[in-house]
Amino acid sequence: MNQHDRLLTEDFIEMLSQNEAVVYKICSFYATQTISRDDLYQETVLALWKGYPKFRSESSITTWIWRIALNCCISVIRTEKKHQQNISLTEVSIPLLESESMQQEIKELYRCIAQLKTFDRTLILLWLEEKPYQEIAEITGLSVANVGTRLKRIKTTLKILSNQ
Repeated sequence: MNQHDRLLTEDFIEMLSQNEAVVYKICSFYATQTISRDDLYQETVLALWKGYPKFRSESSITTWIWRIALNCCISVIRTEKKHQQNISLTEVSIPLLESESMQQEIKELYRCIAQLKTFDRTLILLWLEEKPYQEIAEITGLSVANVGTRLKRIKTTLKILSNQ
């Protein structure tokens, strides 16, 4: 391994270790009964590794990671969808909370989110992570106005689903 490759590998490992929690969170969000979080994580790390030498710093590294991880998870789900009709959101890690009612509300939210289209789940995940509309737009390739419009529709859909 030459010096350049060694430095690239070291930089990648450092970048991944600093952002590992984000990658795991995204993979957990998209894990299903048939696609494990660990499988999604492995595919995402591979996609990040392949893309890392081409990263041009036109956006923040975090924005780039979100974009790659989301695209990778969605791609794996779409491939799996061809083989299976139902994709469900399962095994989402819910941290221990102070109250049982709060845990139930979060479980209900994830149940409703699981019924959304894949891209809508992406948008709501980014919103739940408190990403600003501008960053959501950069990650998804939408305009800021389109992000706002779509999130408003998604929130309305989630209210309807929660009342069913």
